[in-house]
Amino acid sequence: MPAINPRVNVVLEEPMYDSIRRLAKRDKVSLSLKVRDLVKEALEMEEDRGLTALGEERERTYDASKALTHDQVWGHVRRKRG
Repeated sequence: MPAINPRVNVVLEEPMYDSIRRLAKRDKVSLSLKVRDLVKEALEMEEDRGLTALGEERERTYDASKALTHDQVWGHVRRKRG
């Protein structure tokens, strides 16, 4: 039966493998599930770094004289009453 999710083979150094194995055992999950969760967490951290950099750049280049008010941006939007 083919796998539902894509697979990745990874080669780890022995100390890293042992650390992940211990974490999986501690959390009572499979080694595969623990690696997936660690990769997911790392990707979220990378996304946070990118968003932080974007925010810092926007903050650095912000010019209040060019900023739009709430009404200028959203004033034309009409809500439907239901």
